[in-house]
Amino acid sequence: MPEGPSIVILKDLAQEFTGRKILHVEGNSKIDKTRVQGQHIKSLRSWGKHFLIELSGFSIRIHMLMFGSYRINERRDSPARLSLQCTDNTELNFYACSVKFIEGELDESYDWTGDVMSDQWNPAAARKKLRSLPQTFVCDALLDQDIFAGVGNIIKNEVLFRVRVHPLSAVGALPAAKLRTIVEEARNYSFEFLNGRRRLY
Repeated sequence: MPEGPSIVILKDLAQEFTGRKILHVEGNSKIDKTRVQGQHIKSLRSWGKHFLIELSGFSIRIHMLMFGSYRINERRDSPARLSLQCTDNTELNFYACSVKFIEGELDESYDWTGDVMSDQWNPAAARKKLRSLPQTFVCDALLDQDIFAGVGNIIKNEVLFRVRVHPLSAVGALPAAKLRTIVEEARNYSFEFLNGRRRLY
């Protein structure tokens, strides 16, 4: 499953579509495709593992699930879950993913302070959320998208290795200094992960 850094890369690669008109929509997703056709893409954003295509009055949320993928200005042989064909002979294609609409403004649906990759990330809020889950294993807490949106198994494993904490340690059994370090490393390693992936593109 792609983690937050990989979705940030998708967002960056797709920025050329901002402002473009969607001329044709196809794919085997169950959304109302007629609602999308003719819309202009207002912005492309990410929150955790969600890729967000902001339109007028609503957005398309793409979640890659376990085996999702995408192609920009090219296609795979397999059927697309969603294909957006835009002006200037450009297209965005998504495969084996979840597609749904988010109604209204994205700022009303998403807490950007909970996204480890966001400029609005709030480490104090993350620590407070952790302290409210004293019986939770720290490995599960790191995967809680309400606390660490974008963290997946790769980031979780590396963070716990770096801070020398056993995955099955209860959050409440960890000292405040250790929780602070876990929160810091969740963000630090996410950006190291991002920079490493960017070198592949």
